[in-house]
Amino acid sequence: MNCFTCCLSEQKLSRRSLKKSIKEYHDTKTLASFANISFKSDSSRRKYITDEIKKIGKGNISADIFTFRDLSIATKNFNPENLLGEGGFGRVYKGKMEKTNQVVAVKQLDRNGFQGNREFLVEVLMLSLLHHTNLVNLVGYCADGEQRILVYDFMPNGSLEDHLLDLAPGRKALDWKTRMKIAEGAARGLEYLHENANPPVIYRDFKASNILLNENFDPKLSDFGLAKLGPTGDKTHVSTRVMGTYGYCAPEYALTGQLTTKSDVYSFGVVFLEIITGRRVIDNSRPTEEQNLVTWATPLFKDKRKFVLMADPLLEGRYPLKALYQALAVAAMCLQEEAATRPLMSDVVTAIEYLAVKKGDMDFDEIIDDHNNT
Repeated sequence: MNCFTCCLSEQKLSRRSLKKSIKEYHDTKTLASFANISFKSDSSRRKYITDEIKKIGKGNISADIFTFRDLSIATKNFNPENLLGEGGFGRVYKGKMEKTNQVVAVKQLDRNGFQGNREFLVEVLMLSLLHHTNLVNLVGYCADGEQRILVYDFMPNGSLEDHLLDLAPGRKALDWKTRMKIAEGAARGLEYLHENANPPVIYRDFKASNILLNENFDPKLSDFGLAKLGPTGDKTHVSTRVMGTYGYCAPEYALTGQLTTKSDVYSFGVVFLEIITGRRVIDNSRPTEEQNLVTWATPLFKDKRKFVLMADPLLEGRYPLKALYQALAVAAMCLQEEAATRPLMSDVVTAIEYLAVKKGDMDFDEIIDDHNNT
């Protein structure tokens, strides 16, 4: 990692300025209490969410408050033709705000789920207090009656999953440079949450479908409903119910419910391996021994001669061999079984920055020359 140290002083200055801006907020304890809220009944839940958002929103929530009518107009009554996607949380629609003409993504949470209401409050508060170029921007929200709706900047290139794991016919595969750019930006988003937010925030749901891409393929982390505040003081972890997506969860978290920032580092390692290989973390369509990406990759990490077998075939060999070796080494470090042996996200950012910038600026012919000269 010694070749990456030249960037550290600039990064430290950036981190200090970000920490200062976060510390300007004086309601850390309030956020901590909201991140762990529970409710005795449906009626108390509804009243609590509405009242508390109004109260806290007076000074701390920068997002706009929309009415259900505003968002119905923006999405043409939540027209199925504007549907961008859906999941366990609800549905996401493309919309256009009438007053500003801003194009937005409108996420309508499932009103039937207890978890959906809690996630709604946590996400509004988290994204109102945390601001970074690699976090999605919360434009506003709606808490009219039973409605729980979040409004974000629209990301025209969808999610990383759309371009990597769900490649539509005729869609061009991401090149190496773009993959490393996305990995670097996503890593910076996690670094900000872990090392600049005070207290630290554990994202807990890092996966390809939660990495959104703007028109320049700059990545932004989305869906903060499962985020938790990290341990403070002399505490080493946060104990919580195991949530997230199968395959991305760190082993110690999946087994014990003990959550740390290193849990996110493991999840990053899984996604980074998906970025390099073009394979899903769990793919039941593959032979049995290849269905679990981490299980398949682990023995290959031990033999450098087999590294080329791990590169996405859709790259067609158009990548710097040295950079492939280094990228797989970073992934292997993040996927260490023992949490304590995994790197900090700041170290991961430094490593991937080198891959994204130094090597990414080379065209294919220069890459071949570089490879032949090694």
